[in-house]
Amino acid sequence: MKKIGVLALQGAIREHINQIEAVGCEAIAIKSADDLVGIDGLVLPGGESTTIRNLLDRFHLLEPIRHLAEQGLPMFGTCAGLILLAENIVGYEEPHLGVMKVTVERNSFGRQIDSFECDLPIPKLKRNVPAVFIRAPHIVSVEEHVEILAKHENRIVLARDRNFLGCSFHPELTKDITIMQYFVEMI
Repeated sequence: MKKIGVLALQGAIREHINQIEAVGCEAIAIKSADDLVGIDGLVLPGGESTTIRNLLDRFHLLEPIRHLAEQGLPMFGTCAGLILLAENIVGYEEPHLGVMKVTVERNSFGRQIDSFECDLPIPKLKRNVPAVFIRAPHIVSVEEHVEILAKHENRIVLARDRNFLGCSFHPELTKDITIMQYFVEMI
């Protein structure tokens, strides 16, 4: 059985754990560097990226996670998790983990009050998925090898770069496990 970690510092932790278990994998809450040992993949949940970064620094997790990313550990970032993975963030000089070859812009779909849900087509998967956008970022640009998996209003909202999957929305806030299943198949 695959063991998938969920960064458990802030954000939609329980919802990701539920989806991991729904696809038949073991979910591990990651709160320290020791928790990273033996996992097959890592989910970086939504929340607030600056807060998560501060907690990554406080709990000495940034460098161990970056090292695992560089070693090829599959990682899936949702909303703030996408921002953590991104190599570039519009308006910021330094990235957080900086391992996914994309540039993101924070809060590009508006404030909390502008949150919305939509039925998002994902051509590669030949289906639509329910997508929940809450203060969502979007991917402004990608390097040539990055696969764009979905767009909303002509903005990139789901992409894969080698062992990294990043999405602007919150698939964990729906009962649909399509995106989590896709991530598990990457492992």
